Order: sequence, then C-alpha cells, then structure tokens
Amino acid sequence: MTAPTASELPSLPRDEDGPVFREPWEAQAFAMTLWLHENGHFTWTEWAERLSTEITAAQEQGDPDQGDTYYLHWLKALEGLVAEKGLLGVEELSDRKAAWAKAAAATPHGQPIALPPALPSDA
Repeated sequence: MTAPTASELPSLPRDEDGPVFREPWEAQAFAMTLWLHENGHFTWTEWAERLSTEITAAQEQGDPDQGDTYYLHWLKALEGLVAEKGLLGVEELSDRKAAWAKAAAATPHGQPIALPPALPSDA
C-alpha cells in the first residue's frame, strides 16, 4: 500500500513542502491515519469516503469551511473508522481520549505529553 498523493487529499491544508498542521495533534491524527491505512486496516477509498461524509455533514450544520476545522473532521472520520473496524470500542476510545486530555492538562507547556500505559481491557 502506498501513501496518498496530493490529488487524493485535495482539501488538505498544505504549502509547497507538504501538509501544514496548526497543532501537534493534527500531525498525530494524520500519521495515525496513514499508519492504519498502510497496515491494511482500511482502504484509501474507505478513508476518503468517510472524511468526505464528515466534512459534508459539518458544512450542512453550518461549518464555514475556512480550513481551521479540517482536522476536527479528520479526527471524527478516523474515530468512526477505528470504531467501525473494531480496532477500539467506543468506550475504550472514550477512555483514551479522556486519558489524553488529563495528561495534556498535567503537562507543562513545551513538554511532550506522556500517557500512562493502557490498562488491559478486562481491568
């Protein structure tokens, strides 16, 4: 499997060097998506359709599509595919998001965010 081309991600915020990210989490969501695709968890067509659906739904709800919400749609699409494919359950995904928010709030500005190790699902 190969990484997508620029034409396969037409609305991706980019400059002449490639994708542009406003926040570190955007780059992480981008990288996770590519990794999951490259490791066969979903096809690029599945991904593109899911992202398009999320963007269209947001626009129908009034998102002005000025580029500043693109990765929010990306993340929602990624979470949806991860749940749909059974890679993480909805509860586990929610728990991980909560752990991330707690770790981010406890981390001094400029320092890497460290998550505690994941607990076994039967814990």
